[in-house]
Parts: sequence; structure tokens; C-alpha cells
Amino acid sequence: MKALRSSFVVAMFLSLWLPADREAPAQSLPRSDQRAGPPKDTNTKRAFPAIQSRAEWEARAHSIRHNLLVSCGLWPLPEKTPLNAQVFGRVERDGYSIEKVYFQTYPGFYLAGNLYRPLGQGRGPFPAILNPHGHWSNGRMADTKDGSIAARCINFAKQGMIAFSYDMVGYNDTTQVKHNFASHPTNQLWGVSLMGLQTWNSIRALDFLESLPDADKTRLACTGESGGGTQTFMLGAVDDRLAVQAPIVMVSHSMQGGCLCENAPGLRVEYNNMELAAVPAPRPQILVAAAGDWTKDTLSAEGPAIESVYRLFNAVEKLRYVRFDFDHNYNQTSREAVYAWFGRWLLRQPDAPSRDEQAYVKEPDQELRVFPDGKLPADALNEEQLIAWLIRSRQTQLEALKPRDPRSLEQFKKLMKPTWQHVLQVEFPEQGLLVEVGESKKVGTCSLNPLLLGRAGQGDRVPALHITPEKQSSKAIVVLAHPEGKSAFLDPAGAPAGLAKKLLERGQAVALLDTFLTGELANAEAQKARKPFQNFFTTYNRTDAQERVQDLLTACAFAQNHSKGRRVVLCGVGRAGLWALLAAPAADAVVADCDALDPANDEAMLAQDLFVPDIRTLGAFAGTATLAAPHPLLLHNAAEASSTTWLRDVYRTLRQSKSLRLEPTRLPDDAVADWILKL
Repeated sequence: MKALRSSFVVAMFLSLWLPADREAPAQSLPRSDQRAGPPKDTNTKRAFPAIQSRAEWEARAHSIRHNLLVSCGLWPLPEKTPLNAQVFGRVERDGYSIEKVYFQTYPGFYLAGNLYRPLGQGRGPFPAILNPHGHWSNGRMADTKDGSIAARCINFAKQGMIAFSYDMVGYNDTTQVKHNFASHPTNQLWGVSLMGLQTWNSIRALDFLESLPDADKTRLACTGESGGGTQTFMLGAVDDRLAVQAPIVMVSHSMQGGCLCENAPGLRVEYNNMELAAVPAPRPQILVAAAGDWTKDTLSAEGPAIESVYRLFNAVEKLRYVRFDFDHNYNQTSREAVYAWFGRWLLRQPDAPSRDEQAYVKEPDQELRVFPDGKLPADALNEEQLIAWLIRSRQTQLEALKPRDPRSLEQFKKLMKPTWQHVLQVEFPEQGLLVEVGESKKVGTCSLNPLLLGRAGQGDRVPALHITPEKQSSKAIVVLAHPEGKSAFLDPAGAPAGLAKKLLERGQAVALLDTFLTGELANAEAQKARKPFQNFFTTYNRTDAQERVQDLLTACAFAQNHSKGRRVVLCGVGRAGLWALLAAPAADAVVADCDALDPANDEAMLAQDLFVPDIRTLGAFAGTATLAAPHPLLLHNAAEASSTTWLRDVYRTLRQSKSLRLEPTRLPDDAVADWILKL
């Protein structure tokens, strides 16, 4: 590509779509595609976004909440099946009682724990507190100077509050699956993960607390340390029933969580733990940090960042953040800070500088065990069975959402289009589209205009080529994508070739582009560094396919703004046809070479150029294409599969079968160009 006029951001293009009261961004594209830099990981330092208004934060918080549920495979929310809770083995001590509890968060999956209740303080109703634990080797039985789950639960009960301590997956009594549950990459396709299971367990544990006749449903809370701190702010972000929360030694701008149970795919691509913890604002919250771990900067970084959100609600008094000079802990000093905070907001007592912890005696581990002999109920599922059940439930849920008429299509789109944006981690660049234009040249009867496309603040720099014939007789502009980039549509001399030439001969304008790490953006070292199944890669980074789908959306946005009312047709050749299907909602029509892929083959969907976590919860290619229905759709080189059956059914029920064409073999360029010409 010839040297570009790098200072020229194309305001004339932007003015076609920006609202009249909004100025075009005075920003140039970066000198290189910054997305090709080193992948982010759990220790990459994160910044809190600059939020200017309460409305801006509320919109972002809504997006964070939705993204969290999607990343955990919990959107649409699963059915809340009966808990069938069993509470037994009550023992009474001085000022409190302890009971053993187990219930089913999913049919056949049992969560166990201990219930601590006040004694001698009337019948209630009492505040009720969930107590998830961290990665202590002894789980909820941990009782050391650095952390004791029993200490805080006993003291909560003595203070007049119900406390329920429950297991992490794979700990103590909740051992029907291990703590590396669902670690095989294929589970990412289905939104099945350890973090998703633990988040659902916390939601159902809150259901259990709420069901207790002596619990006050308006005074529910949660507190946990380390990994239990992650569970605390995850629950607070998705469940408005929590009146107060206290995540301990976990909210950090640096280390975001070092376990599979803290790293769901897509969770922190755009967001970080500080933002997740800020979502419940203005509900009361206390952060407790330690000088000897990754929360050491809470007084100068995380605390003030979250406080900036509370300030938008004029509720700074509802946030407290403290740091104590200890290593990673939930020790007595930290617990006493939480006792005082919960006393203020749950017991509605005057705030005191401290609330001393009373002496306690922890019960022997064996006496706290729910299944002391290790025998779970007869219907307890093993890992393989639980994963199979979760996948079946996803399939059943999706089938129930399948459009059967125009009304149900609109319902499908309303529910699943935001889901598509979070699964693909994409955005319509409605604000901040950047375009830089190079030197135009004539090749034969065509004008070739080199471009660079990107989005303000995103670091992307996508080389493109806009080609117009001398006589444009078509009402469409075609965005062409190929795994090798725009060179696949050019001859050695740089003249249009192949499908691009066929379209131009028919009076069609085309836009060619080099998507992420293809064509001019190809970078072997960057590609080698991207290992999607290692180091929680997908929690913090977009996959190659997600980046390329975003580039197609960006190119479609340019085409729409520059087309002067012409239709935008997205056409992908080879594997790029599958990317085009994933980007279908951005175009007026789609032509997709399906590369003879069997979309039901999970292993095939793990290929690095195709892998998208959670894609099956969306219905994969059929689901994304449905979001564009009933727009014209041509699938060729398409293996007969459930996805083609789904699309046939959808278009038939919408009485738009003529708009759908499915071909088992790859069509020649002339046939593709003719189909587009007839639109």
C-alpha cells in the first residue's frame, strides 16, 4: 500500500453517520495494529475507565452484568430447579446453633455446607450471610491465624445474623466433581466451566438463604476471601438481592485470579475485577486489602477507582476500603472490620470503629462434615454426566428460543443479539470509526482507494482497499474477506482478480481487507504467542476468530457509511465464509463459503482460526445467521447439518424461503456474483 496521508481522519465519511451534535473524533490510527502485541494475562495491570456520568456507568454496569452471565454460560439464565434442601444434625452452643446442609443446585449436583443461626435472640427474621471460602487446603474447615471460616460464622451468629458456609467445587463434601471441572477446551464452546458452576452455586445458595423462614430477605449479604472474594463480587454483580457485600483480599488492578474457578472465557477482555466489584453500587460494600499481597495498592488504586462510581450516586459513605499489614488473609483484624460494617448496614446499629471478635471453638472437622463417610446421594452425577446434562439443557433452551414466526424472531433477536456481542466480544463502531485514505489510482476502468480502518481507542489498524467500477450499476457494495487477505482478490500486478473482478464487471463496488494477522497484518511471532488454551488466554484476550469478526463489522460500518444507501453484502471465501456468518448481523446480505465444515464437530470448532468460546450457547453459525434473518443468505460448500436444517425451518416459518439458498458444493465465482447482482 502506498504511503497514507496519516494525519487525515475522514470526517466527511464520519459526518454521514455521526449525530449532528457529536463531533468526529480527532484521532488518527496507530502506526501498527496494536492487537498483535503480547497477550494479556491474569497479572496484566488494568486501569479503571474514565466515567463521566451516572448514566454512562449504569449502561456500562448493565453490559458488565450481561457479559459476566454470558461468560459463565448462565445466559439465558438456567431454570431454577427445586433445591430439595436437607437441613439436619443440629447442635446448640453458647449463643448459636450449627446444622448440616445440602441441596441440589442442578438436578443431581449437590452443594454442601454448614448453617450457623443465632440462639436466644428471638425468632428473627435475621440478616443472613453467605460465606464462600478461599483456596485453603482444608476448605470451609480452615481455622488458622490467617483465616477461619468457623470464626466469622460463629461470630456472625452470636451478633444476631444467620451465616451459611458452603464448599468450593471439589472441596470437603462437594466432591462429586473435582476443582478442575470442565477443563477440556471443548467445554468452552458450550459455556460449561468451573467458574460458571461456582457462580450458579452461589446464586442457588442465596436462594437457599432466602427460603429460610427466619431469614430477612431484605438483609442478605456475602463475604469471602481470595477465591471466595471472587465469588462474592461475582454474585454481587449479577444478583441484586445482596444488600451488602465484603470481598476480601481479591479486588485488584493487577492479579485478577489464579484459578480456573476465577477465569471464565471472555470475562475480562474488556473489564476487570475493579469494575466487577463496582457494579453493585450504591449498595454498601467494604473492601479489605493486605499489604502483603496483590491488593496492597487498594488505598491508592482500587479503592478510589470504585469510590468514583459511588460518588456518581452520592453514596460515598456506603463504600469503605481498608488495608492491614498482613500477608494474604481473612484474619481476626480483617474479620472485625467486616463485623463493624455488617453491624452498621445489616443490624442497623451505629457505626463503631471496631467490633471485637468473641472467643470461639470450632467443631471438629468430622462433626461439620455433611457426608462424613464420603457417600453422596445415589443420584449424584459424576463429571461426565453433569457436563452432558448441562449441554442438553443448553440445547433444550436454545430449541425453545428457535423463531417460529415474526414475533418469536423479534424475541430471539432481543435476547440473543446482545448475547452475540458478548460471545463474539464485538461492537458496532457507531461512534469512533476511523478511516485514513491513501493515494487513489486507476487500474483499467476501476478506481482503487487504499484505506486504513479502525476504531477510536481500540488499537486496531486494518488495511483495506475500496474499488469502484467506472459505471456502478448495482445497488450494493460487497465486503470481500479471505483467509489470505485482500491479495487473494488481486493479481500479481495489483489489479482485481477472481471474485472481485467478476463483481466489478457487473457494476458492483467492492471492499477488500486484511483481517487480524492476515495479509499485511500477518505476524508469525505474534501468532505463535497466541495460545488460546493456555494461561486463561480467552479470559483476557479475543481469539483470532473474534478479532476477525470485529474487523468485518468495522469494514461493514465503513461500507454502510460510504454506500449512499446501497446494500452492504458481506461475502467470505474459504474459512472467511465462516467468519462472515458470525458477523451476519452487520450486513444486509451474506454469502458464506462454509468450507465443508461439519459445525456439529466440537474438535473442528477448536481450530485456532475458528475458535470462539460460548459459541454453541448462541446456536453457532445458525444462531448468528438467524440474527440477520430474513436478510438474503447464500451458504455454499455447506455440509448438511443441524444448522442448515435450523435455517431452513426459520426461513420457511417466516415465509422467506426464497431469500435462503443452501448449496452442498462450492459455487464458481460467476454464480456467486450473479446471486449478489440479483439482490
